[in-house]
Amino acid sequence: MPFGKYKGTLICDLPVSYLEWFKNKGFPPGKMGMLLSSVYEIKINGMSSILTMVKMAIKKS
Repeated sequence: MPFGKYKGTLICDLPVSYLEWFKNKGFPPGKMGMLLSSVYEIKINGMSSILTMVKMAIKKS
């Protein structure tokens, strides 16, 4: 995350409560908003394991 309370945190590691705050206030425009919105949808739909698998695959490479 390049700004705000969680600056320096991976977007996939942001808490759902923070992502919900963005949803209520409006996601920022552009790629950042798309990423935040996507992670929000993944997490609220119980698919966080996808994010875990991606992080593990990146560490292996």
